Amino acid sequence: MTQDDQQTTIIEPLHLLGKVEEFKKKGCRLVQMHCTKAGDTFEINYSFDINYEFSNIRIITDGKTEIPSISGIYWGAFIYENEMQDLFGIRFAGMNIDFSGNLIRTAKKNPFADPSFRGEKPCPDA
Repeated sequence: MTQDDQQTTIIEPLHLLGKVEEFKKKGCRLVQMHCTKAGDTFEINYSFDINYEFSNIRIITDGKTEIPSISGIYWGAFIYENEMQDLFGIRFAGMNIDFSGNLIRTAKKNPFADPSFRGEKPCPDA
């Protein structure tokens, strides 16, 4: 499999639970979730796999809009969601376990929401 074989579909947060439910019904496993700060927005990526075929969905958010939790569909997603909540300040509605910003201890609250706090410069193509 090459990167070109993978599909990434950008969806609105409103459609997230329905799309994730489709993956679950197909028998897909949740491979990973991650967040990236991209300029003034955040990209949340969800990767699913069945028979070594990856599919990805992406939400682009302002970081203020609450995102529906998928932990009711994929129970273990609460760890990814709590991590994004602690590091990026992204809020998830309906997590099955919510550590309320206390899963990861950091010197600065939501440090990845503003990576320049350590003097880092954004990537040239960001």
